[in-house]
Amino acid sequence: MSGQEKQVYLDYAATTPVDERVLQAMLPYFRTQFGNPSSLYSYGRAARQAVAKARRQVAALLHAAPEEIFFTSGGSESDNWAIKGMALAARRERGKNHIITTTIEHHAVLRTCAWLAQQDFEVTYLPMDAEGCVTAAQVEAALREDTALVSVMFANNEVGTIEPIAEIGALLRERGVFFHTDAVQAAGHIPIDLQQLPVDALSLSGHKLYGPKGTGVLYLRRGWQPDSLMHGGAQESEQRAGTENVPGIVGLGCAAELAQADMTAEQERLTQLRAQLLAGIRALPGAVINGSLTQRLPGNVNFRIAGIDHEVLLIRLDLAGFAVSAGSACSAGSLEPSHVLLAMGQTAAQASEAVRVTLGRYTTAEEIAAFLQALTRIVKELKA
Repeated sequence: MSGQEKQVYLDYAATTPVDERVLQAMLPYFRTQFGNPSSLYSYGRAARQAVAKARRQVAALLHAAPEEIFFTSGGSESDNWAIKGMALAARRERGKNHIITTTIEHHAVLRTCAWLAQQDFEVTYLPMDAEGCVTAAQVEAALREDTALVSVMFANNEVGTIEPIAEIGALLRERGVFFHTDAVQAAGHIPIDLQQLPVDALSLSGHKLYGPKGTGVLYLRRGWQPDSLMHGGAQESEQRAGTENVPGIVGLGCAAELAQADMTAEQERLTQLRAQLLAGIRALPGAVINGSLTQRLPGNVNFRIAGIDHEVLLIRLDLAGFAVSAGSACSAGSLEPSHVLLAMGQTAAQASEAVRVTLGRYTTAEEIAAFLQALTRIVKELKA
């Protein structure tokens, strides 16, 4: 590993390690406090109280009411529930058959919309500009009398662009159209105040904010009730059947509380590290930064080096001791160019050069300096 004692992890957008404090909060609920929250005796009451506490912790992070927080298995389930559930309810109850989304959404949204298209829904996919941004005006132009819902991600998982959610939400609130946002990359990293933000449904995932995998949340504003995907028992206010994943929910609640407490300081720290990283990358021959330079997640840098395929660069960086990616972890192993970069107007050849570096809670300035040193050396060798 060229002098690296251990691999440096720079792919926090793919997943985050469970915070030690989160792990310690979870451990009792595997063995000593293992009750089923639906049970009436003391074991069940203890588990039920733990789930209720976690619900309050997530609600505080989002500035929402606890009764608007529903626990799921992750961001993909939350996206599916919001979009399928609301689309099916809107068609059955009001005859609405049209969905609006964007071309850069996560596959959990895009493939859900594709499934709905097979069920005779019409889907409009809004194009993006070169920075990966959509506008409220585009949404307005696409609205129809039969529009059932709009889904626009809060921040893109590949290039980090933050979308104008407040403006889009304000427009849709005036029109009475249900608005969902996939906030998996944003929640816990940038402020989200659902008392002020006109969003009706929001998805988040525990493993993106130092909580456990297999946990997530769907926020549903009071007054909206999409059809359920999971049928069975009366869990989650009879909206999602199945015995609650108590250790996971406890971990997600703890992670949400920690994220809220540290958010301002962590934003500032990661923004400084991102500036250090951007400066070093821009100094390289043929370097191009992908995505917005102003409306961007604090820990995201997506770039390409003209003439160098990302697969070659990733392998060389891995051998040098650095874990980075070519984009979404959900597309790992795919030979297809990034649908996000193609939607932003890049050619397939340009998209095949893109590398994503994402920073997190344990990233240090020394790691960034070491990464830039290794990257500079590798680029020089590959261009020789």
